[in-house]
Amino acid sequence: MKRLSVRLFAHANALIARRMVLAAISAAPLAVTAAWAAPAPTPIILTGADRRPATSLNGDWAAIVDPYFSGLFSFHHHEKQDGWFMNNKYTPGESVLHEYDFSRAPKLKVPGDWNMQRESLLYYEGPIWYERDFTYQPKEHTRVFLHVGAANYRSWFWVNGRKVCEHEGGFTAINCEITAAVHPGGNFVVAAVDNTRLEDGVPGLQTDWWNYGGLTREVSLIEVSEAFIDQYDLHLDRGEGSVIEGWVHVKDGQPGAMVEVNIPELGAKATAAAGPDGRAAIRLEVKGLERWSPETPKLYKVVVSAGQDSIDELMGFRTVETRGTEILLNGQPIFLRGISIHAEAPFRGGRAYSDKDAETLLGWAQELGCNFVRLAHYPHDETMLRAADRMGLLVWSENPVYWALQFDNPKVLAKAEQQLDEEIGTSRNHAAIILWSMANETPSYEARTRFIETEAARARELDPTRLITAALLVRGEGHTKIIDDPLGKALDVIGFNEYIGWYEQRPEDADTTEWRIAYQKPLIVSEFGGDAKAGLHGGENERWTEEYQASIYRHQFGMLNRIPQLRGMSPWILMDFHSPNRPLAGIQDEFNRKGLISDQGQKKQAFFILQKAYLEKTVGKPE
Repeated sequence: MKRLSVRLFAHANALIARRMVLAAISAAPLAVTAAWAAPAPTPIILTGADRRPATSLNGDWAAIVDPYFSGLFSFHHHEKQDGWFMNNKYTPGESVLHEYDFSRAPKLKVPGDWNMQRESLLYYEGPIWYERDFTYQPKEHTRVFLHVGAANYRSWFWVNGRKVCEHEGGFTAINCEITAAVHPGGNFVVAAVDNTRLEDGVPGLQTDWWNYGGLTREVSLIEVSEAFIDQYDLHLDRGEGSVIEGWVHVKDGQPGAMVEVNIPELGAKATAAAGPDGRAAIRLEVKGLERWSPETPKLYKVVVSAGQDSIDELMGFRTVETRGTEILLNGQPIFLRGISIHAEAPFRGGRAYSDKDAETLLGWAQELGCNFVRLAHYPHDETMLRAADRMGLLVWSENPVYWALQFDNPKVLAKAEQQLDEEIGTSRNHAAIILWSMANETPSYEARTRFIETEAARARELDPTRLITAALLVRGEGHTKIIDDPLGKALDVIGFNEYIGWYEQRPEDADTTEWRIAYQKPLIVSEFGGDAKAGLHGGENERWTEEYQASIYRHQFGMLNRIPQLRGMSPWILMDFHSPNRPLAGIQDEFNRKGLISDQGQKKQAFFILQKAYLEKTVGKPE
């Protein structure tokens, strides 16, 4: 097998014409088959990655649409990674194919979904190749990671022609170590991203949101020391209330390596030695701690260090637990006045990712009178969670186990657990998050219940400090709604979705609806509502009008107040969002119109009805 320079290798694998010009740039030789087809290292989980210094790779990336995935897979053997990008081997003096040339390719902006950037890609589901050049100077005793906030749904990454990792899952961060792949001066990264829905995917084939593809969140380079802090968990002890406890894990450190956690404002500092597993137990006695809450979202600078590595965190400290049918925040009962939110960008459409997106969406939630948001139906960006920490909004964070999965397939369970590990490992130190949701609207049968019970046990193992929930379906007998899903046994808080007045019955039927609940646990009505096109008016009994949606909300409140153990609500939904399941021309036009606000920021009548109920606290148990 011929051995090629990194740049010549790049010619052979999709950068043919452009890289021929740059063939004189040399680096350590690589074998084509070994570099492209070898198993990729598993990405690691980095807690607080956004708190580390980073070199941004955001901006314009060259992009090639490859609907047959010919760049990666042979048309003879689809399961083999020996596609056109790999087989077009370049040798000086020999003819080559010129089908792929990133220097001639159009651009896509990163971060961003491809669907909203080109009209031709609005409905596209399949692979697209991305490429970007960057300059880098390696440093001694320093490791570097390619950090990708999210790429939907499967993704593969190469740096200078060397495969550095691959990943499945569209809503959690990817951290690929590229230390051995980069060299001084000019470098390039190639990513293949495929948003094809899979029968054995998580989520599966059917969802009720747009399947945005691409490098949808920020991309950067993050440097760490040779031994570095990859994960940590710091939280306020429920029992004592004056102790911050947890752990710090040092990856590739020596047993006995010292770890320090320092909270300068509180004059609190603790040191501990890492054990053989790299984990150091932390305990800090604190005095004068101001607990984080929606009313006082106090954040402290927390410095976590080990050897040459250090992270400056920004964290709040609070406790959350249940007592009977109550939810307790900092030991006191709380009613969660909430709203559900999709990661859909206001005004421009597409996947939300920026600080401005987060501040707009959560700002509307605060204007509504919320102290709580359900971030559905998948983990949202760190920018949303940081904004929720700052603004004092409690968060329900959800794993994308949605509707019908292959619940009897162990591979699907492994995928769900992987995404759960990544969600919790990345986000466990956000004070705003109080609920990990395991699923939404899944059909009740034995294999599904075992699947989600396994997930719930895993979540408790990873994070015993928060509450476990899921959004359940309900069943009805006449004017009685029943919550008896066996999954409820595995939950701390029962979430349930109901659409009285929209998918069933009339809005006024809520006035005579009673509830029978099999569990003495706190309840959150995680969804209710109905569609209305902003600006469309008519009678209260005329569907799709603002008046009809407003009627649904008015009739809901009296019914909900009759549920003694109701402890929160997150109606569906803050803002209209794209969905291919909603094609009704002239009304939906491929939008779910259940938003209280249109995608262009127009507030509907129901917004003000819910706002009044929240601000005057006329719905839910008084706090």
